[in-house]
Amino acid sequence: MVEVIGINGESFLINTSLIEKIEFIPETKITLTTGKYYLVKDTRDEIINKIIKYNQKIIRGISAE
Repeated sequence: MVEVIGINGESFLINTSLIEKIEFIPETKITLTTGKYYLVKDTRDEIINKIIKYNQKIIRGISAE
């Protein structure tokens, strides 16, 4: 899971395994495979870097923080 900042300024965790698509409209809209979506303040690069970092931890066998 990665931490993101919602439009309201509160942080929450997103399960990266459930992300279907990410749109930039100009907010960042994360749509899950369940059909539910979230609008977040995180930028394209921030989200991509968080997902890459999380996946690297999984591959290395280190639990995500």
